[in-house]
Amino acid sequence: MIIDQEQIFKDVLSKLEGTINEQSFFNKFLELYPEVWKKEKIMFSKFNKSKKFGQTIPLAQPEVSLRKDIRIWLQKQ
Repeated sequence: MIIDQEQIFKDVLSKLEGTINEQSFFNKFLELYPEVWKKEKIMFSKFNKSKKFGQTIPLAQPEVSLRKDIRIWLQKQ
């Protein structure tokens, strides 16, 4: 992600109530930062449209990428 991920994740964590897991964190992120999520999806879409046939550069789908980032970040906490 291009944004200041550390600060956003800290903000999301501070607003979570109840059990903290990957799914609840993901849902709260989407609730608090819909504009960031939209930018990530647009960036992925533009990337996919710009690929030429036969030339593939792997880029994880936005949801997969965000969930991985969340999982790694939560493990560090």
